[in-house]
Amino acid sequence: MNILEIKHLCKVYGDGETRVDALNDVSFNVTQGEFVAIVGPSGSGKSTLLHILGGVDLPTSGECLIAGTNIVTLNESNLAIFRRRNIGLIYQFYNLIPILNVEENMTLPLLLDGKKPDRKLLHDLVDKLGLKDRLSHLPNQLSGGQQQRVSIGRALMNHPALLLADEPTGNLDSENSKEIISLLRKFNKEQNQTVIIITHDEKIALSADRVITIEDGKITRDSGKDGVMAS
Repeated sequence: MNILEIKHLCKVYGDGETRVDALNDVSFNVTQGEFVAIVGPSGSGKSTLLHILGGVDLPTSGECLIAGTNIVTLNESNLAIFRRRNIGLIYQFYNLIPILNVEENMTLPLLLDGKKPDRKLLHDLVDKLGLKDRLSHLPNQLSGGQQQRVSIGRALMNHPALLLADEPTGNLDSENSKEIISLLRKFNKEQNQTVIIITHDEKIALSADRVITIEDGKITRDSGKDGVMAS
């Protein structure tokens, strides 16, 4: 089952001599439960692609179907609702609310959606993330690795169709980076959680089920699920 379908996606900035084709006719599918790494040099378009997948930017043309819904056609308010309910976002710099503690940060998306947090899920996540004794701590009382674990928990509280991670280890040392990727893999394997990660780290990319390489706004290589590279 395809949880994500990208069809002829284009993103253009400017026009004339200032025109930049950030994405140029990008198409690919991702099935439920895949762990996909998207790689490419700076300016290749990979971050633009992730922003469109996350519903925080719109393409110039093309389609982006998540769990069967073409998010490109949604108006602003419906897109915000869809994003909260179906997409989990993990950022390099955590994006935690500084005045909220760990529990409040993790449950915030649900509260914004007018839903009561699932206490069992919360405690299960906290246990798996190693945050059981940190629930009342504020972000500035946590290490970088712990803050990133909170952001992972927040992203998973809605059982998202897609978990998107934008350089999630870029602000961490090697030991914490390994732990974060191990956690993402754990949720991917144990809960069949679909994960798409943007990374510059070759080791992280090689640990994925599939690696998609983007250069100059186009997909130049896609390893596919069987690990065989295809141009």
